[in-house]
Order: sequence, then C-alpha cells, then structure tokens
Amino acid sequence: MIPDFRLPVSKEAQRLFHGRGHSEPGFEHINIDWYAPLLLVTVYREPADGWIEQLSRWLIATLPQAEVIGIQYRCRPMAPMEAVVGELPSRLEVTEHGLRYELSFGQFQNTGLFLDMANGRHWVMEHSAGKRVLNLFAYTCGFSVAAVAGGAQRVVNVDMSRRALAIGRENHRLNGHDLGGVVFEGVDIFRSFGRLKKHGPYDLVIADPPTFQKGSVDIRKDYPRLLRRLREMLAPSAELLLCLNAPELGEAFLRQQVADECPEWRYIERLPNPSAFIEVDETAGLKVLRYQSE
Repeated sequence: MIPDFRLPVSKEAQRLFHGRGHSEPGFEHINIDWYAPLLLVTVYREPADGWIEQLSRWLIATLPQAEVIGIQYRCRPMAPMEAVVGELPSRLEVTEHGLRYELSFGQFQNTGLFLDMANGRHWVMEHSAGKRVLNLFAYTCGFSVAAVAGGAQRVVNVDMSRRALAIGRENHRLNGHDLGGVVFEGVDIFRSFGRLKKHGPYDLVIADPPTFQKGSVDIRKDYPRLLRRLREMLAPSAELLLCLNAPELGEAFLRQQVADECPEWRYIERLPNPSAFIEVDETAGLKVLRYQSE
C-alpha cells in the first residue's frame, strides 16, 4: 500500500503527507516532506519487507524532480537516516516564504526547521516591523530570521543549545541580515529571567517550549511559571505567540494557564497550521495562540 500524497506546489520546504494526523487509516506511521530536491520519508514503525523499495519506485515515477529520496527511521534508536535514491546530503539550504534556512540530514534527529510552524513564521514576518522581539526556545532561530526579514528593531534569541543558536546565526547570514540588532543567549530560560528582562521591554514574544526536556522543561508545571515572568517584560499592548506541541494537551490547557496567570491578556486567535497538517483530533497537533497584553 502506498499513501496518496499531495504534490509540491513549489520548491519551498513543505509537508506533502501527514500520516501522523491519523486522517489516512493504515498510514498513521508515515510522514513525507519536501526539501527540494530531497524527498524525506519518515517512518514511526518498522516497514514490511520490500515496502521501502516499492515506495521508492512509486515516488520516482510520481515526483521525478526528486533527485534524492531519504528514509528516516524514528522507530529506531537515534532516528537514523539513509538514502534509497541518490546520496543524502549532510547539509542542504531550503527556502520558506522566500527566506533561506540551512538544514542537516543524518546528524541529528531533527533537520533544523519544523514545518508545522511555517504559518507562525510567516505571521511573525508580517507583524514585526519596528518591534523588539523575544524568541524563547529559539532552536535554530527560524522566528528570528522571519522577524528581521519583517523589519524588527531588535530580536533576542534564547535557547540552551549553543549549537542550535550557531545554526541560527548562519540562517541569518544566509539571508544577508545585519546581526547588529540580533542577540543570542545560550542560557537556561528558567534561570535567566533577570538577564532577559534587561534586554526588554518586548513588543512581541514567541514562546515555543518543548513538552519535556530532562532537567530543563516540563510543560505542565513550567508554562505557568513562564507566563508569570513574561508579564514583567512586556511593553504596553505587546503581542504574544504562545505555542504548544504536546499531543496529550489541547488548546484548553494553554488557555487555562493564561486565564489563571495573566487574566488581563486578551485572546485574539489560534493561527491555523499549514493545510497539509490534517489532524483527526485537532487537540493533538500544534497549537499557536495569539494574545495581546494590556
């Protein structure tokens, strides 16, 4: 059996098939992503004998512009990748909404760009002009790249991983950005609120925390603590993008945390996810909620 996936509408990085959304029975363990000219198939359980070869032949016939077809086995320790067609690049430059990002393949579990957050990055690019931006859990600084492209006055990126922030610097360089107004803080957010406050106040805050990170983040207890401290750093009428990507926690969880800790903040909307990310249970996918402070 082969999944029926959408063909790419451009060379921009995008998801073509989101089996993990459980909208296609029998293919819940498969995602397919397009990083032109690389097609990456991610499997979350061991495929049947011969299935990879069958899929590869079908993909070559369906999408001839794919020069490389890779498989990532999320069902195996360390989530290894291998090429089944062509040669898997260690690094690849891709575009999204006209911006350039450097991705890696086969070195780490994640490539460096979460495709479900594409609409969030686009929103930031369109709403950052002249703003002082705080990008929490910045990873490879995708939101920062979007903010600078949108005319942000200053962006402060915070993440414990200095390696990820170094890739973030490279992403800015790929786009020809002046780094004079971009700050990279390789610190534990929950131990550095005073340091972050000195860079403020902020007109726009993006918080995209991991669900759980041993010794650092447990979203159930740490989101309330994060919200309480953010109140001290905001400019009047600041905007916030609060993100939650825990399948077991729905939008109601995050809205309740804000209601409890920051009742003066006004809920505006939930940003839609890219159209390929179809979820049978809408609580399971990425939640990006937009708020405005008083």
